[in-house]
Formats: sequence, C-alpha cells, structure tokens
Amino acid sequence: MMRFATLMKHPADWMIGKHANNEVVITSRIRLARNLNNLSFPGWATKAQRIESLELVRPKVEALKVMKNGFSHELSELEAIQKQVLVERHLISREQAARGQGSAAVVDRGQRLSLMINEEDHLRMQSIRAGLDLRGAHKLLGKVDDALEQELEFAFDSELGYLTACPTNLGTGMRASAMLHLPALVLTEQIGQVLQAVNKIGLAVRGIFGEGTESLGHLFQISNQSTLGESEEVIISRLERVVSQIQTHETNARLKMLEDEPNQLSDKIGRAYGILRYATMFDSKEAFAHISLLRMGAAMGYFSDGIMQVCDSMMMDIQPAHLQLHAGAELDPNQRDLIRAEILRSRLQSLDAPATSISNDHLVSGENSTGDLNFENE
Repeated sequence: MMRFATLMKHPADWMIGKHANNEVVITSRIRLARNLNNLSFPGWATKAQRIESLELVRPKVEALKVMKNGFSHELSELEAIQKQVLVERHLISREQAARGQGSAAVVDRGQRLSLMINEEDHLRMQSIRAGLDLRGAHKLLGKVDDALEQELEFAFDSELGYLTACPTNLGTGMRASAMLHLPALVLTEQIGQVLQAVNKIGLAVRGIFGEGTESLGHLFQISNQSTLGESEEVIISRLERVVSQIQTHETNARLKMLEDEPNQLSDKIGRAYGILRYATMFDSKEAFAHISLLRMGAAMGYFSDGIMQVCDSMMMDIQPAHLQLHAGAELDPNQRDLIRAEILRSRLQSLDAPATSISNDHLVSGENSTGDLNFENE
C-alpha cells in the first residue's frame, strides 16, 4: 500500500489537468453512510468492538480493485499533523481525525475515493470528481458500495432503509454536495439572496470543511440535508438543478461586473496579484481572498492557461497542516504566515501579470437573470 509521504507528493486527480466546467463548480462529492448489522455504532461501541469492526471491514476495502496500491492507515498510528493534512485534503472528516484506536482511512491513488472506517458510522464512503459531475461520482461510488455489500452485511430496514448513527442520514444514507467558487456573487452582494433561497428548499450551505466551518476564498459547499423518503436519483437531480442555476447566476454576475465596472474589476485582480506576488506575511483568510480573485481572473481570461490549477494547488498547500508538513516542524501562527507568503511568492514568480482589459466573448450569459433567485420549483 502507498505510504503517507507518497500520498502527499501527488495532488488529487480533480486538482490536476484542465477540467471542463470547473470554473464555478470546483468539485462534486457523493458520500454514503453504511453500518454493519448487529454491531454497535462506533459512537456507542467499546474500544474492543471498534477494533473488531475495523478488522472485519478494512481487509474488504483494501481488496477492492480500485484500491490497488492505494493508501490505508489506522488513524491512531498517524501524527496529529498528518491527520489534519488528510482533513485539509477532504479525505477524512474533522470528526474522524479526533477518533482513537479502531478507526482507519483507505484512499485510492488518485484521491477520488476515500473510505473512512469507524467515523460516525462503520463506513463513510465518498467519491470526489472535478466540476459538476454528481452522476460520475455516484456511479463510481455505487460500484464500490455494490462490491462491499457482497462481502459485508449492512444494517437495513425495509421501511427506513439503511440504518445510520445520525437520523438525518436514514434511508439512502447518501449526502450529495458540490463545492462552488462564488466571488462575483459575494462582491456584488447577491450571495445572501442566493443562500437564503437555497436554504428555503431544504439544502444546506456550509463552509470549506463542511458543517460548522466558515467560507474561505468565496468557497461554499451546498448539499442535501436529509435522505429519508427520497431516492438517490431525486436527491442528485434536485442538487444538480440548483447548482446549475447558481453557476448561471455567478457567471452572469461576472459578466455584469465586466460590463459595468471593467476598470474596477481589473484593479481588484491586479491588486490581488501584486499583493500575493510581493507580500511577506499572510494569514489564511487574507491569502484565500486574494487567490480567489486570481482564480476568478483566470476563469475570465485575465491570465494565460494553467493558472486555474495553480490557484487550486495554492489553496491546498497554504493551509496550516500542509505548511507544517512542508516545514517538517510545528509552527506558530507568525511562522505559518511567513512560510505561506514564501510559498505564494514562489508559485507566482513565473506567472505573467494579469491583462489590464479583456473581452467578454468567452463569458456566456446564462438563461436566467441574476435577479431570479427562486429555487422553490426545483
């Protein structure tokens, strides 16, 4: 199996290469919760019971064809910084990082699939794809789920569906989500209307690391809130339609900024580039805000090809645990701010300054105006 150091050397598949349609929707994720029949859920299980379920599940997961030469590690054997890096890469949850003995993570080589063993449930399986590709993520994870169900007996009720530790996951046990980059909606002060409309139809809006976290770099995670009484197809279709509409609103907001205030827009992107290129200290929040503007500028044609992937890579590598792993030592906030700026200056050294003006030819306006924020019929 892959060592931790090897996993860290390779960015996730969704971060590399040029992906179609990921300028606004960065990633799509499908997560399934499953539990073993007749065994206590991890939150109520004794240490011995957690180890028992781990020893039952982990070999079956590692034996999956898609997990060949992947990463598999018990969480209690990893250092705190290593676990936090996995959280920052969205491979495990903050809750699992806090778990003790009897919890493990198994990840495929491309970091498209991550299976958490003994988090809140015996199995939390997730698939991440670039752009708006909920169906691709669902198809891949469905194959994994079907293969494991041939080997393990999952807790299932004919009326309630799959039994889960949290009642909101009852039924399909599925959470579908998308990570969206919405700087124009924030800058034009439309984001409040959009998020209010999304919440109104029962979808959840969270920060970059899920529940209880703030939005950094104008990144928002939108997901279904409950699974009971709805099919996987209904959940995916609803989220797909809403995310597509938000994507249209963001594109239209960018187009309107370009048409109404081209000089101000160019100035914002140029200032972000200049500050990132030459500043010597950055905290996470400020760095993310400036990278967000560069990423929007890249999508709008202010930079040459390739900067989008640079931005996504920088957003990952400047997070606290990644910085400390890079330095090989525990760092205080001031030290992290210095190293963060050093990394940003290095990454942007060979990048040409943004154009001072662009055409709007490649920014295609969507069918819906930015004023139509009613998703209730979706």
